[in-house]
Amino acid sequence: MTPESTREQRARFEDSEALRALLNRLHEAGTGAWRHDPEAALLMRHAADKYAALAKKHGLDPWEAASAAFEAMRGAATRRADDPWAVVTRAVQVTCIGEERGDRENPLPDYHPAFHIAPFADTDEEQDGDEVVPERTVNVTVAVEDTIALLSWVGWEPVTARAAVEYITGRLAESVSRASAFETLRRDRQARALLDIPGSSWTTLLRIVLGHPDPALSGTNTGRGLLLRLLNGEPLRALLRDDDLVLTAGLAAPDTGGDLP
Repeated sequence: MTPESTREQRARFEDSEALRALLNRLHEAGTGAWRHDPEAALLMRHAADKYAALAKKHGLDPWEAASAAFEAMRGAATRRADDPWAVVTRAVQVTCIGEERGDRENPLPDYHPAFHIAPFADTDEEQDGDEVVPERTVNVTVAVEDTIALLSWVGWEPVTARAAVEYITGRLAESVSRASAFETLRRDRQARALLDIPGSSWTTLLRIVLGHPDPALSGTNTGRGLLLRLLNGEPLRALLRDDDLVLTAGLAAPDTGGDLP
């Protein structure tokens, strides 16, 4: 391939609509297309080159960044996004940061006790003398930062996402359980006004971060909530492939909602 044709190929890949068309074609052709389609191979080479500097910044190999790009490119949210490349880039950034942190962060043994119990369990019930055994966890700070990162990636303003998540976790630290924190926060109109978040967005955000309070959903990812899933060691990369989570969080972004009721 001549230098000129290489530049032409790079320019074509960088066009978001051309990328969308290629991703749609590969999706419709099935998973085997990614292994056998020549254009897919060229796209991955382009991604490795595009994100090489970012990978190096975080001590990763360019192909690790390309792998993160590959996972993002296969997601329905990327194909539907206004700017598919912006979605891919954010996913690579989140992955690189997460991988770098993963090499140096240690679990905290004293994370909030609300995460030691079954989701939305009645804390007043007797435990029959059984000791509650904490589930496998990662650093709480990392889980909070990853929650903020995911919300920012799907369309929340980063400043709003940070303020909201930090407010939620702050109130959680003062509560005896996630159920108690959820109900208190759900009625907290002052917080919604302060954060400038519509009521529907606020309630959905609480369900996303803390988990849905319906006991029938307690054993599901919806019932566990984003923060608990992260604390239990589920990688952010996997959560970014959860189309239901990504779509719900994206639709709840304040710029898609209405005024405060």
